[in-house]
Amino acid sequence: MGDILIVDDERDIRELVSDILEDEGYSTRLAGTSDEAMKEVTSERPALMILDIWLKDSQMDGIDILKAVKRDYPEVPIVIISGHGNVEIAVAAIKQGAYDFIEKPFNIDQLLVVIRRAMEASRLRNENIELKRQDSKATEMIGQSAAFRGLVSNLDKVTKSNGRVMLCGPAGSGKEVAARYIHANSNRASGPFVTVNCAGVEPERMEEVLFGRESAERGVEPGLLEQANGGIVYFDEVADMPLGTQSKILRVLVDQRFARVGGSDNVNVDLRVISSTSKDLEAEIAEGRFRQELYHRLNVVPIAVPSLSERREDIPELAGYFINGFNQSQGLPLRSLADDAVALMQTMRWPGNVRQLKNLIERVLILGDGTGPIEARELPGDETPTQDEGRVVLSGALATLPLREAREAFEREYLLTQINRFGGNISRTASFVGMERSALHRKLKSLGVVTSNKAGNRVARVDEMGS
Repeated sequence: MGDILIVDDERDIRELVSDILEDEGYSTRLAGTSDEAMKEVTSERPALMILDIWLKDSQMDGIDILKAVKRDYPEVPIVIISGHGNVEIAVAAIKQGAYDFIEKPFNIDQLLVVIRRAMEASRLRNENIELKRQDSKATEMIGQSAAFRGLVSNLDKVTKSNGRVMLCGPAGSGKEVAARYIHANSNRASGPFVTVNCAGVEPERMEEVLFGRESAERGVEPGLLEQANGGIVYFDEVADMPLGTQSKILRVLVDQRFARVGGSDNVNVDLRVISSTSKDLEAEIAEGRFRQELYHRLNVVPIAVPSLSERREDIPELAGYFINGFNQSQGLPLRSLADDAVALMQTMRWPGNVRQLKNLIERVLILGDGTGPIEARELPGDETPTQDEGRVVLSGALATLPLREAREAFEREYLLTQINRFGGNISRTASFVGMERSALHRKLKSLGVVTSNKAGNRVARVDEMGS
């Protein structure tokens, strides 16, 4: 896509313009009729078009060609020229997406200035699109736990299909990473991956952001759906999409076409849709905040993304991955993790999930005063055990219990935490806490602690019925 297509029914004019442009270092192609013009465009997209409004012996005039090219190739800038120019024609051309309008006889210097500006604008637009595509490179999936392996297994099953996927899981658990994994391993990997942040767009602007717009002042501005053509559009936190937009998206899913805001012509797209939510969509439907029809369209293949507490075994590997990443991107120290730091992180609460872990690692690397292993004492104070002169300070609730009950309560919580830390693996737990496996089983039974499967992982919990 490196040449300029000159479309004019007057041979002398198109050859004159071609000679001038070639003297300036541009390569050109010529067309004298609408059929020739459309044939040239479809055979190879030009970098720019110079298009006459009036074309003798043609089925289409310049405005018709402009509309057709802008519908199928919106990234191609088009400069309109005409010997019968007036305000109405200029307005119509700009509204249909022309970059500029020049009257015949035109000044050569003026034409060259317009062409340079149009080519630069096109270059910047294409660079922006390419940067967005580069940003869509799959973030590496990190983990070895049973819950993680179950997630990857489910993702692998949907990569080669075109089915719509709904990723469910708490905020920060890595739903977008999962969506990008699907994209990178699908037959659309070479196409764009475009994210729609449903919670971050003002409701009154959502339709312009999605569908784009057309105006006399600014011409055609493609929206996110148009930018995602041939690839994947990812609706992040789809429950936050405005109700009015939901009905229009439903129609797009069915027809794979839409009209830009302010426009009348349909734009055809080829999209695969992946959505995510941290909310209960069925509850949102019951409250009237989400359309049931859209839910059924999007929820063809539901996949649960586990929380970090459901895959605590992966915390050391994830932390190491983030340390390496911050070293490469920000030059932060390349530090390892001490055993006490690993043990503490695997027993902490993680309401913010993987995102919270990443933020914690960055904070420790920035504020840390050394290059040695990260130790537990460096972790944020509100996430470490409260200590006073080397003694662990009891919580108020535990301090009010008799010794036997306090010991049982402590042992129960301690063993629950350790078992979950090791993904339900009793052998590893017994080794860490320093007990024989059979003795640990007896202790767990006496404390009413049982293990069960959750999200592909074994999780310890208190057996309320038994206790």
